[in-house]
Amino acid sequence: MADDDGAQQPHRPALDLVGTVRHDGDGGVLDDLAEPAGAAAWLAEHAERFTGTTELPPLDEELHTELIALRRAARALFARAVSPGPASRADAHRLMPADRALAQLNAAAALDPVVPQLDWAADGSPARIRPLSTTPDARARLLAALARAVIDFLAGPDRPNLRACQAPRCVRYFVKAHGRQEWCKTSCGNRARVARHYDRHRTGATEG
Repeated sequence: MADDDGAQQPHRPALDLVGTVRHDGDGGVLDDLAEPAGAAAWLAEHAERFTGTTELPPLDEELHTELIALRRAARALFARAVSPGPASRADAHRLMPADRALAQLNAAAALDPVVPQLDWAADGSPARIRPLSTTPDARARLLAALARAVIDFLAGPDRPNLRACQAPRCVRYFVKAHGRQEWCKTSCGNRARVARHYDRHRTGATEG
């Protein structure tokens, strides 16, 4: 994702998950996970970033429901993180209560208790690498990995800079990269400036 100046931001898997609710560019909202086929396609494209493997469990009705519920919990906690600023307009009116979202996220993360792993090359510094899964259940591994990505983000250094883009028609969350950034990407900034210009001229014409 690019910031308001068009610069690429670091990849953050948690934003991939919450970003499956997005604007359609024409005033509406798209949900990439709403239909099983779309959810399966999204997992095929993104799941390796969370789990470290291309192995995926079958997307049956139960997993589809759990995936959407986990995304809903993540978006509720993202809304809490940006408070008292405005949440994403996509679901600000029907957010899951924060305590319920927290319990759901932690329960998903607990599906796969992981073992921390340390990497330390002879000529380098010690570094934490992807934790080792302890369950053979691919469904549990997937849901837990998605939940851990959200936990890592919300407990990490990027959370204080999380914002909901307030440009017209946008419903994205983004990480503010610099003090001047108001929107998730350049096109949103352009739409917001056009809207402000229109509002100023409309107000001036009304007052005149």
